[in-house]
Amino acid sequence: MTTLAQLTGALARLDREVVYTPQDFDRIARFMHEATGIRLTEANERMVYARLAGRVQDLGLDSFAAYVDLATLALAEEERDRLISSLTTNTTHFYRESYHFDFFAQQILPDIAARGRAGERIRIWSAGCSTGEEPFSIAMCLLQGFPDAAAHDVKILATDIDRAVLARAAAASYPPGSLRDVPKTLIDSCFDAVPGTDHLMPKAPIRAMVTFRPLNLIEPWPFRGRFDVIFCRNVAIYMDGDTQEQIWTGFHRVLRPGGHLFIGHSERLSPSLKGGFTIVGNTIHRRNADPAAGR
Repeated sequence: MTTLAQLTGALARLDREVVYTPQDFDRIARFMHEATGIRLTEANERMVYARLAGRVQDLGLDSFAAYVDLATLALAEEERDRLISSLTTNTTHFYRESYHFDFFAQQILPDIAARGRAGERIRIWSAGCSTGEEPFSIAMCLLQGFPDAAAHDVKILATDIDRAVLARAAAASYPPGSLRDVPKTLIDSCFDAVPGTDHLMPKAPIRAMVTFRPLNLIEPWPFRGRFDVIFCRNVAIYMDGDTQEQIWTGFHRVLRPGGHLFIGHSERLSPSLKGGFTIVGNTIHRRNADPAAGR
């Protein structure tokens, strides 16, 4: 186990070997805001150093300035993605904020099942899906209340800006701690053991419901149709007010009237959208009809 003294010593050695200035942090913060909408403040300065110093050394560089020069080159897409991945937060687990899934199962799913069986197109979006626990939780809820969903036009789209976490999501191998909020009956019925590990994997019908795609929320969204449900929880909280409003407005645009938006427990929609949504639960919003369109 690494002791505090060892960690402090390691950071001290890095301090001597990797030059890191306030100007470097400002450049990284500006890059992250422009590329992802994420807002870094002075309180994040040490975090940025801790997450990137090892990579700077691995590349044989002696300063953050040189690293930022490299990572932001037009041809350095892989390193750019790696920088973004290093500085994004991906805390999640199955059934996180379980009241959202209770509401989904009890208040939304019966209508989705009825419309799906009637031949309607059903689309659910997990935006900022991280390592996949959220969309797989949605799929588990969906298949419990709508077991024949796969026979109808029902799909879950899961997106994230971080390609590294999307790769882990697609692998769908989860340690026991990630399933701490999943009832044992569901673990037994919805998961298979991953051979040679203590990990579990959602069963094939659950995985088949979900499609993972990279997507940057502050860039144009390549969607043709509207969504019935959007989960975007604890993503916008890291962004400034203008970027949040851009994202909330985008969700309003791509949600069908009567569709639902789930956001994080510390997040609030912009005041300008007050007329566009009705609060129907704890950080759960239903999209209102468009008055001009009469629907």
